[in-house]
Amino acid sequence: MSVVIAEDSVLLRDGLVRLLGSAGFDVAAACPDAETFLRAVQEHQPDLVVVDVRMPPTFTSEGIKAALVVREQHPGTAVMVLSQYVEEEYATELLASRTRSVGYLLKDRVADTSDFVDALREVHGGGTVLDPEVVAQLLTRARHADPLASLTPREHDVLDLMAQGRTNSAIAAQLYVSEGAVEKHVSSIFTKLDLPPTEGDHRRVLAVLRRLEQEG
Repeated sequence: MSVVIAEDSVLLRDGLVRLLGSAGFDVAAACPDAETFLRAVQEHQPDLVVVDVRMPPTFTSEGIKAALVVREQHPGTAVMVLSQYVEEEYATELLASRTRSVGYLLKDRVADTSDFVDALREVHGGGTVLDPEVVAQLLTRARHADPLASLTPREHDVLDLMAQGRTNSAIAAQLYVSEGAVEKHVSSIFTKLDLPPTEGDHRRVLAVLRRLEQEG
C-alpha cells in the first residue's frame, strides 16, 4: 500500500515514516506543506494519504483543504486526517463528499501505534474511522445549524415516512399524492440537507440519520 504524508512537524513526520515503513507501507513521499503534498499525490497516485489539518503558510486549514482536493481529484485514494484539532466546517464537507475510505483521528487521543496502523488499513479497505470527539463536535455543529428547519411541512411528512423505511410508492399512497410528487419532495430534501448524489452512498439513509441526529 503506497502512502503520501502531509505533516509540518519534522519529528512527527519522520516518526510516521518510520512507523508506516516498519508496518509494511510504502511511503512514497512525506511533505511539510499542502502545496508539496498535492504535487506528490499527483505524481505518485497513492492508495492512501495521511494529512494534518493546520499547515504552512497560515497554519489554519491548508491541510484539510488539500484533503478535499484529493477526494475530488483522486476518488480512489483513501484519506486519513490526523490532527490536534477538529476543523468542523471542512471536516463536515470531507465526510459529506463520500462516507467511505475516510478517517479523522486526533493526535493526542491515539494511544497505541498498532491501533493507528489498523485504522489506516480500515480506511484503505473502504471503511470509515472517526475519533468519538470528532463525531461529538460535528453532531453539535449539525444540531446548531438545524438543516431540518428549512424543510416544508410536507417534506417533514415525507422524511418521517422515509425513516419508517417506506418506499416512494408507499409514501405516495400514505399521503394521497402521486409518486412523482414524492420524488420531487425527496429530491428537495436531499438538496436542503446538502446530500449530493455520490457513488456508493445511500442518501435516503443519510437523510434519515440527519433527522435522528436532530432529535437526539
